[in-house]
Amino acid sequence: MEIEKLHKALCEADAVVVGAGAGLSTAAGFTYSGERFQQHFADFIRQYGFTDMYSAGFYPFPTEEEKWAYWSRHIYYNRYVPAPKPVYDNLLKLLKDKDHFVITTNVDHQFQKAGFDKKRLFYTQGDYGLFQCAKPCHTKTYDNEDVIKRMIAEQMDMRIPSELVPKCPVCGGPMAMNLRSDETFVEDEGWHAASKRYEDFIRRHLNGKILFLDLGSGGNTPIVFKIPFIQWTMQNPNAIYATINLGEAFTVDQIKDRSIVIDGDIGEVLERMLNC
Repeated sequence: MEIEKLHKALCEADAVVVGAGAGLSTAAGFTYSGERFQQHFADFIRQYGFTDMYSAGFYPFPTEEEKWAYWSRHIYYNRYVPAPKPVYDNLLKLLKDKDHFVITTNVDHQFQKAGFDKKRLFYTQGDYGLFQCAKPCHTKTYDNEDVIKRMIAEQMDMRIPSELVPKCPVCGGPMAMNLRSDETFVEDEGWHAASKRYEDFIRRHLNGKILFLDLGSGGNTPIVFKIPFIQWTMQNPNAIYATINLGEAFTVDQIKDRSIVIDGDIGEVLERMLNC
């Protein structure tokens, strides 16, 4: 019943804003623990006792060579390999004839890999495919695909060759991933351009017949899109707020009559919508 309601709301909306959280990539097969983690990180698990990719990312590796051996694999398998399941592809099929925009906290680049127009995307928390100065001494980011693939190919005994350790081209200091974790996160020109396009899209459609589609948002960063989506729906009687999330789908009482809440696997729900 709720899936049919969501399909109808999608068809009738003049514009759709998608907010994509970690649950969307999990549904696409980018799991951070279990079999996938064991398959790609068995040596790190034996050596350090790691239980999942997320907590392993906080480990204080004693050398840059060990740190980047881990992180190159983390980046490669979560950024440069195709998604195991066609969840992003199916989402594009549902949205391709709609005026839409995507704001996401995910950093795995899967929207563009699936064929989404990058001018309709705002990656608020960064991109695994970019390096930045760790300080940072300047606000530019750098594509890392070539060096990450070299790190993967040339690492031995959980270490990369010292000459592959990334250094800032300006100050010579260490580089970091372009991921929002503290005040050192670099918002480069591309980030600000995407932010403006998102603001412009919201401004044009905020009072119209708009569907706010929340896919997989968790409790870590609700301020990025979940809370704004709910607030904007409160303000606009023509708006609908919809959320799909396994185990964490909810709305608020003030917009219950204009909310569609689906506690389920995002991939399965999107497939069923395609068959509606």
